[in-house]
Amino acid sequence: VCLLPFRWVSKFHVVYINVEKDEGAAQLTSAGDAFDRLVSGKLRQLLSICGPPLKKGKTHIFHGLHQDFPSVVVVGLGKKNAGVNEQENWNEGKENIRAAVAVGCRQIQDLEIPCVEVDPCGDAQAAAEGAVLGLHEYNELKQKKKPVVTPQLHGSAESEAWQKGVIYAEGQNLARYLMEAPANYITPIKFAEHIEQKLRSFSNVKVHIRPESWIATQQMGAFLSVAKGSAEPPIFLEIHYLGGANTNDSPLVFVGKGVTFDSGGISLKPSSGMDAMRADMGGAATVCSAIVTAAALNLPLNIIGLAPLCENMPSGKANKPGDVVRARNGKTIQVDNTDAEGRLLLADALCYAHNFNARAIVNAATLTGAMDVALGSAATGVFTNSSWLWTHLYEASVLTGDRVWRMPLFEHYTKQVTECPLADLSNIGKYSRAGGACTAAAFLKEFVTASHWAHLDIAGVMSNKDEVPYLRKGMAGRPTRTLVEFVARLSQDSHNTK
Repeated sequence: VCLLPFRWVSKFHVVYINVEKDEGAAQLTSAGDAFDRLVSGKLRQLLSICGPPLKKGKTHIFHGLHQDFPSVVVVGLGKKNAGVNEQENWNEGKENIRAAVAVGCRQIQDLEIPCVEVDPCGDAQAAAEGAVLGLHEYNELKQKKKPVVTPQLHGSAESEAWQKGVIYAEGQNLARYLMEAPANYITPIKFAEHIEQKLRSFSNVKVHIRPESWIATQQMGAFLSVAKGSAEPPIFLEIHYLGGANTNDSPLVFVGKGVTFDSGGISLKPSSGMDAMRADMGGAATVCSAIVTAAALNLPLNIIGLAPLCENMPSGKANKPGDVVRARNGKTIQVDNTDAEGRLLLADALCYAHNFNARAIVNAATLTGAMDVALGSAATGVFTNSSWLWTHLYEASVLTGDRVWRMPLFEHYTKQVTECPLADLSNIGKYSRAGGACTAAAFLKEFVTASHWAHLDIAGVMSNKDEVPYLRKGMAGRPTRTLVEFVARLSQDSHNTK
């Protein structure tokens, strides 16, 4: 088995990450070799004494090897020269680095060391993402907090790639923060103000926090019908990032579902697990965080972000099953289940998105439990009318490891939402649970005329238990990095999509 460590230094501490190989003696990275020479081969000796080479993600901690580096953490990194795994639809080498770096960082955090230098391990961006994502934890409201550890790049050869990885990871961490925070801390207005504050320093960004009166003038009856059940007033957040060389170029439009708490309304959810519905604004959190990240990276593309924000609560004013509401485009909707509220918000926001002559429209939403049943936490489900758009999203996800999987937009599902007794559409399919994610997407398609549109159902990737090793348990902020990488690729694409 071959060891390929990666080096961390924190004043007096070093972490090495190793790679396992099918056969052969332990092999260290150049940084590992340098340290091993510094300690006269003691690192290799200790590794051989410890027995078989480490499995991926497993660690050894050694102390007292050198006066300047009294602690060394060795972490299994996986197969050497791992690349794109066609079966897994991701770059296995990048994923191995992210996971191993996160493990190493957390070991350092347990040692209460405040600053760590990280060897780029051949991919500084992936290393930075593993470090920054792996250390993140929401503990804003706890008196006892884990020690703060600041990861830094060891050396300067890949500083640009490292900084890019830090920005990508911080973007996802922003989404994680918003999704994890209690619903009484992240209300619609507080969500909007938090994003506005993050974008305040960018001269090429304009943020509009639209009040309920503006929403009413836009005739967003579907959105308002959901919001009216709560004492919290709705907000329509509109962000304009003018990163393109020509501010008049057609923008990419992101739309995110922003239900800051979803009780289910009159169709009340079970109490068990309802607290997790503070993250039902995950669509808004990811698309807004992606725009914040794009601005930080100064990506050369115009982007508009739209986030209808409200709560879905039961009250005397709330939607009742069987009520009919009218969307912005005039279509009427029979609300057969008030817990299928996200598509009502998105219907109006998607209609509004067509005002901007969009290059493409991409919406994200924690929309259906059926998506979680279909794919679990392995990938975001993507429904799209554009193979061009799908290709960009898919290729971006291979790089980020935050995968997407294409789902069908068959007419078969459209019939299930358009054959409705009282209105133009029903907000649930007539066969109820059958193909729930697909009928939800078919519903949204009724409010889209753009030739490049994608709907991302992120319900299955909303939270993390232990599936993604470089994320702690909690809200995942997925697929923020994939959206950012998608924007980066789109900004480089010269293909005429009109």
